[in-house]
Amino acid sequence: MKATNAARWGITAILVFVMLSGGIGEMTHQWGTLDTARVLGYPVYFLTIIGAWKVLGSIALLVPGFPRLREWACLGAFFNMTGAAASHALAGDWGPYAFHVTVTSCLALLALALLAFQPRTSQQPEAARAAATRLAAAV
Repeated sequence: MKATNAARWGITAILVFVMLSGGIGEMTHQWGTLDTARVLGYPVYFLTIIGAWKVLGSIALLVPGFPRLREWACLGAFFNMTGAAASHALAGDWGPYAFHVTVTSCLALLALALLAFQPRTSQQPEAARAAATRLAAAV
């Protein structure tokens, strides 16, 4: 197994675990999710919506044969995690050692890295792939 292939599947496993477990927890309003929604000022139904999208996105990351769907799932994870980091930072909910902002920011970077590690397809323009690779390498 090539190093890039191993890195791609390692990053995929981390993102799928985080998004799937977080999505299920948000959809079922498990411990801590309601408190987080209250602290950030979001309505409870927002958790159900975000949770459902996280579950669908994690499934999309695992489905073979749909590279465009996988790209969109990576971007969805990136937008979700950067939105979570910004929400926590702007609400003043940094957590111990800035945990809430740091972890979500790192997960957003992993989503970008996964996008950069995707095998090239005939549908993906070379310029867009090069931009994603440069962006992931710069961070």
